[in-house]
Amino acid sequence: MAATKYYGTGKRKSSIARVWLTAGTGVITVNTKTIDAYFGRETSKMIIRQPLELTENVDKFDIYVTVKGGGDSGQAGAIKHGITKALLAIDAAYRGPAGFITRDSRVKERKKYGKKAARASFQFSKR
Repeated sequence: MAATKYYGTGKRKSSIARVWLTAGTGVITVNTKTIDAYFGRETSKMIIRQPLELTENVDKFDIYVTVKGGGDSGQAGAIKHGITKALLAIDAAYRGPAGFITRDSRVKERKKYGKKAARASFQFSKR
């Protein structure tokens, strides 16, 4: 009999993470690599583990993630969001602070015409 898989999709900036949780020993695999091999910074690993630590499920689930787009920070945030949504699929009692469930919708502001960047203008000279 196949183990039950729980799925969650997480998004952050331009990163999209697909997360599957299965009963296991706490192994986290990101794009076929271990979490230590994929993320170099300790803060990224800490961000990913936050929903598991909050719900006390650190060693109860094996996590398989495919993530694409964006950079390290955005990918870590997307994985955190996906893990939170997958934990909610397991049990609605895992509903923690709204900050983990809510998608962080902040993205880079587009450049406007007549400007150097989104808000920065060219240097102004009266003469």
